Amino acid sequence: MDDTLIRIGACGIVPVVVLDTAEKAMPAANALFAAGVDIMEITLRTPAGIDSIRITSLGCPEMCIGAGTVLSLDKCKQAVDAGARFIVLPGFDEEIVKWCTENNIAVTPGCVTPTEIMRALSHGLNVLKFFPAGVYGGVGAMKALAEPFSGVKFIPTGGISEANLGEYASAPVVHAVGGSWLCRKADIESENFSVITSLAADAVKIMRKQRT
Repeated sequence: MDDTLIRIGACGIVPVVVLDTAEKAMPAANALFAAGVDIMEITLRTPAGIDSIRITSLGCPEMCIGAGTVLSLDKCKQAVDAGARFIVLPGFDEEIVKWCTENNIAVTPGCVTPTEIMRALSHGLNVLKFFPAGVYGGVGAMKALAEPFSGVKFIPTGGISEANLGEYASAPVVHAVGGSWLCRKADIESENFSVITSLAADAVKIMRKQRT
């Protein structure tokens, strides 16, 4: 397994971070790192995404930065050039997956059907995004999908919060758990970084309890 994916699994938490201004990227990263979370998925949902990845990769090298909501190969390449160490896709994109695997970039495409999983496996991938997890059946669906595909694990996002984190964290089929509740956009904009640290620290405690 790719070293970056191993690191993501070891942390177990993947905060999904949406930034409207790149200036808030470093304080958000520092808030997460203070809680013991060294993984950060900065989405490309806003124009500030690429600059946020670049600033955080340079300013907080201890943090493993990834790019989320990657919808095109061009944006994928921009994110990697900016310092992204892993790429997250909401669905399966053959072109992006092929480029990432050929260039040794960790990539987790969204896969919620057996067909999508088989396409991912054909590219040598066995850690996949499961999104939106709440809509597509949560833990039960991931367990059922994994049964025919030995070794496949998921990073579920969407519909996950502190309230149900324990259920996801305890499932062997879950590699790590992602979510925006850890680093909420409203808290970033209001500069409530202590709240982000507190939420992330609580998530780390839950994850460790379920995995020990």
